[in-house]
Amino acid sequence: MTDERLAHAIRRLDRALARVELASQRAAARPDPELARLVRRHERLRERTREAIAAIDRLTGTG
Repeated sequence: MTDERLAHAIRRLDRALARVELASQRAAARPDPELARLVRRHERLRERTREAIAAIDRLTGTG
């Protein structure tokens, strides 16, 4: 590959990386309602699991 072609390829890669970085920043700045819903659901399930384990501990006398 000639120096000119190599330099052109590197410039194209730099521009592509800049587009990827910009898209990533935009995606991170925009809240995802589905992800937020899943996080809330996960937290509720964790709390219910803690409560169930605590109840089992009380019933078995280990807690």
